[in-house]
Amino acid sequence: MTCQGEDPKVEEMEMCRIAWKGFALTMALVGPALSGSALAQEETRADEEIAYDTVVVTAQRREQSLQDVPVAVSAFSADQLKNNNVETIQDLALRTPGLTVGAADPIQNNFSLRGIGTANGISQNAGGDGSVVVFVDGVYAGRGGTMDLDVLDLERVEVLRGPQGTLFGKNAIGGLIQFVSRKPSDERSFYIEGTAGNYDKYNLVVRGNVPLSDKVFLSGGISHKQRDGYEFNETTGNDVNDQDMTTARAALRFLPSENLDIILRADISTQDQAGNPRDNICNEDFNTGVHCVGVNPDPRIVNAYTDGQIFRQISSYSGEINWDLGYGTLTSLTALRDVKYKFRTPFFSNPVNPPTQIESTDFGWEDATQFSQEIRYAFEALNDRLQGQVGLYYLDEDIDRLQGQIQDFPAPAQTGTAIYPQSVTASSFAVFGQFDYDLTERLTATVGARMTWEEKEGRFAGMKVSGPGLPPPLGSLEGYDVNASEEWEAFTPRFALNWQAADNVMVYASAARGYKSGGFQGLSGTDAGASTPYDPEFAWGYELGAKTEWFQRRLTLNAALFKTDYEDLQISQLVPLCCVVVSNAAEAQIKGLEVEFVGRVSENFRIDGSYSYLDTEFVEYQIPGSDYTGNELPRSPANKYNIGAQYEMPVGEWRALVRVDYSWVDDAYFEASNVASQLWPAHDNLDARLTLTLPDERWEVSFWGKNLTDELVPTYVTYFGPFQQTLVPYAPPRTYGVTLSLSM
Repeated sequence: MTCQGEDPKVEEMEMCRIAWKGFALTMALVGPALSGSALAQEETRADEEIAYDTVVVTAQRREQSLQDVPVAVSAFSADQLKNNNVETIQDLALRTPGLTVGAADPIQNNFSLRGIGTANGISQNAGGDGSVVVFVDGVYAGRGGTMDLDVLDLERVEVLRGPQGTLFGKNAIGGLIQFVSRKPSDERSFYIEGTAGNYDKYNLVVRGNVPLSDKVFLSGGISHKQRDGYEFNETTGNDVNDQDMTTARAALRFLPSENLDIILRADISTQDQAGNPRDNICNEDFNTGVHCVGVNPDPRIVNAYTDGQIFRQISSYSGEINWDLGYGTLTSLTALRDVKYKFRTPFFSNPVNPPTQIESTDFGWEDATQFSQEIRYAFEALNDRLQGQVGLYYLDEDIDRLQGQIQDFPAPAQTGTAIYPQSVTASSFAVFGQFDYDLTERLTATVGARMTWEEKEGRFAGMKVSGPGLPPPLGSLEGYDVNASEEWEAFTPRFALNWQAADNVMVYASAARGYKSGGFQGLSGTDAGASTPYDPEFAWGYELGAKTEWFQRRLTLNAALFKTDYEDLQISQLVPLCCVVVSNAAEAQIKGLEVEFVGRVSENFRIDGSYSYLDTEFVEYQIPGSDYTGNELPRSPANKYNIGAQYEMPVGEWRALVRVDYSWVDDAYFEASNVASQLWPAHDNLDARLTLTLPDERWEVSFWGKNLTDELVPTYVTYFGPFQQTLVPYAPPRTYGVTLSLSM
């Protein structure tokens, strides 16, 4: 790549500009730490490195040091999650480069990673899937989200960025989030934690581990969380967007012999709370039409005729067997997952001329059952120069869903109720393998591939159940009831070279292809729309990265420069008074830079952070009546960074740990149209935590605050152009509280 000369190529200059910008910001962030570390190095013998635990990840389905993995990975240990106030995936996103999380409601997350995300509404219908997926202890969590993180007794969380189409496969076209819990062990332990905070927040978490014999170990936990709502519904007089959630989990581990390890896991989570009616944004810049008359200007006050409801129950059961055969390890992972979900969301509900109201409500339920079976064989050969994995994967999903819409407008032709029953059966089968071969002592080549065969079939219907008028998006008075099916296949290879340039410097280059399943549009206005499938998405990701440690391991500095060619994007387009139409309408190109660092200034003082830059563009996107070519991809902020500082010190016989985290996210658009009314404004976030540990190191008390600047951040935007109507839910306001815990 040429950065200087008489006539450098435009694309090369752009990549150079990205690289220089990232380098400059990195130096600005870590410069003080570098200076302090350099001085310390001059006065420190080579054998006096600051001691810290090696971060172990399973980004390649086997345990490796984070610094040895030729993949862009952010890893958070259990202590980091606690000290950083991470309770939700949204908290995780603030601290992860390239990751953003929107939310239609408190449990329907919408991920975007390196610019690749799920178009609004696709993953919420029975025939659609997400572009960034979640795995819990190796099990694909396809629908319904994840359970409460606290009860998982997490060992770590990993975020893998870029297409992961070989070892993880299904739908990880943008990347994945992996939750890894602690395995039951022979160490007896007990942990209890209670939290109280504003909005009448009360949490209780209890976890424990006990050996039943020298070969059988049991661990388990239970968590309950509740609080009042963040918003107030003027019409009903009740708080909305509250929380009421209970989760339980158990794991049983058998070690019948030295070479056999069996783990059985079970968990259940129940959540039942009020909904979060949308706020109608009305200001001097836009939205000054009739629908803003009588609207309370306070964004935390809504005017909905009902509070709505969110109910979710997740049950998951899995069995993992690891059998050491001497010449390799055979792993079997069997899982059954069931998600029940009900919702009622008033998303368009405001006075026109008080006391008259206009109402538009989404409601429905879903019951999704998932069975998966994976078999992997990992081995080493040729004097450990060759390390490989081969495997088979099978997934079966049965999804029954009913979604409905109620509209009560002044115009009778737009008043009525329509329902959209959906029933989908989906199956996926894959054969995969990946091999690492040491070409020399310092140079390793990786080759992998996955072949996937998928099928989806279902029944889709739409019908009016009350009138007088025809509520959109139903396009015909007769309604429809159709059957449809489709098959797809995908080949997703991966190639990589990693070079151990020095003991603490590894450089790698990779190319990987990702794949996301096709599907059906469950909420369609016509029978043709319901029975016509949309095709899979594909992305080739190219990455050049480095994993480095400097100054007696006082500074860890990792970086990745990447480019993604993204084709056949599944785009959803809201057609006012009609429907959400999904089609493979676009191609895109994404370029970017990511930097992560940890500076260990002393044994007691640590700073860390990350920066990501994204340059996204639809290189082709045309639909009837609109041309979005050249626009930015949704939920893709150009700049995003976070920085945290942590200091630990004695206070008499006690120990104090102070942690402050600041993050900033550039503005971005929620939709491909890139109109100002769908702008996700730039925003920052400030969290802090003070933890005091008693002398016996069993008791801890923590004082914490989140979003201390009380930033008002939309998590989702719906814009109805003809009515000048912008509807949004918001992220939590400023919260604070105290947590008391006991470890034994």
